[in-house]
Amino acid sequence: MEFLLIILNIFFVSFTDKPVQENLALSPRAIEQREKWNIEFDEMDYPVHAVYLDSLRAVGVKIHHTSRWFNGATCEIEDELAEEVATWTFVKNVELTRDGSTSNPFFQPKRLLERESTQQIVSAAAYVTDNQLNLYNLKPLHDAGYYGQGILMTICDGGFYNANTLSCFRQSELELGHFDFTDDVDGFYGSTGTHGTECLSSISGILENYQGAATQAKYYLMRSEESDTESPKEMDNLVAALEKSDSLGVNVFSVSLGYSEFDNSSWSIKKTTLDGKTHRASIAATIAARKGMLVCVAAGNEGDKTWKTISVPADADSILTVGAVSVNGTIAAFSSFGPSADGRVKPEVCAVGYQTALIDPNNNIVKSNGTSFATPLIAGMAATLWSALPSENAMQIRARIIVSTDRYDNPDFRQYGYGIPDAWKAYTMYAESCESVRDGENTKAQKILHNGQIRIVRGGRIYTITGQLVE
Repeated sequence: MEFLLIILNIFFVSFTDKPVQENLALSPRAIEQREKWNIEFDEMDYPVHAVYLDSLRAVGVKIHHTSRWFNGATCEIEDELAEEVATWTFVKNVELTRDGSTSNPFFQPKRLLERESTQQIVSAAAYVTDNQLNLYNLKPLHDAGYYGQGILMTICDGGFYNANTLSCFRQSELELGHFDFTDDVDGFYGSTGTHGTECLSSISGILENYQGAATQAKYYLMRSEESDTESPKEMDNLVAALEKSDSLGVNVFSVSLGYSEFDNSSWSIKKTTLDGKTHRASIAATIAARKGMLVCVAAGNEGDKTWKTISVPADADSILTVGAVSVNGTIAAFSSFGPSADGRVKPEVCAVGYQTALIDPNNNIVKSNGTSFATPLIAGMAATLWSALPSENAMQIRARIIVSTDRYDNPDFRQYGYGIPDAWKAYTMYAESCESVRDGENTKAQKILHNGQIRIVRGGRIYTITGQLVE
């Protein structure tokens, strides 16, 4: 018997305005952190107007999730009704983001899941995580007692099969919560794929001879990738995950997903638009960074394929896009190329993504390939570094990581970027608060000593002592 897969059209409905409201859409933790780091509140921190949402529901529209940053909602609407909604006075635009008539469950998308490879189970005695942690010199921070304590993370992915039963995870931390922004109904820890579980293991997994990069960080798990389609709606799911993380006061966001081609080819992304300012998911990643979150994104596995370059949201500004290397620091051929369309260094950093040691949903240590697995290693490093420097903000932690890299003074604009960071160097390099006057504006900055040269870090950007922009 054949079953017909019915996938309804989805639209992003954006509104013309957001009336003044009293309550921020932020948790006490998020508010406390904004105040700690002097990040101003703005219109984006207030929810979408409830009256507008109620008006949609009143005519039978199903709302999947809202976006306070883009002042809109992802909705399930019949086509004729969508045309009517587009005429409403408070509706700015109605944009199709998932086309049920062209969605193909057998389409093989260019999503940034694991590189096509056969995973091999290895004995704990034969392969230990020291190799991949030592590449960016994280163990001295562990030896000093820093494992991500006090840092809240989000791991956003496509599936966390069996993650809630594995002994390698501290299950008490999974109780913080999980959120599913997709339409799949298999259950969050059901048959939705193993990719997220494996990414999580490189951050939080603990077994004999296996240790993740930030085993004492706390985290939320979020699902944005849908299994039956590849559409722009999934990018809006990712936006929802970023916004939810912001509202919860998350410090580090790790996502190993990316988008370039869709079921409906008319939506496919053009390389010239990979400037961080065109696509909502990329813009959202930058917004998250500006609001105090350190966002880590996989560069992609297209380096030896036709597409070759990074995708969305790896093109975002003020984040860490992560490329893949082997344990000896050699770039993986599949690691996607930069720079961004507007000429920024991409990826910014690299970590082990070739033959990465992971834990699978059966509690086995395995090896697998992909920038997907390099990304949580960098996210875990960032969490551990931040736990050692809790008074600093996300942009300062990002700057330390970049300045500590082995190619910082001579970046590669293709695959290495600034190269491989040094966690201990990032922690121990000289830094002090200072007042820096530039463009007539007195703003707080930070001095960092790098290879005998003083650098100034301000607003996440790195300058020479004379004010020349370095990064």
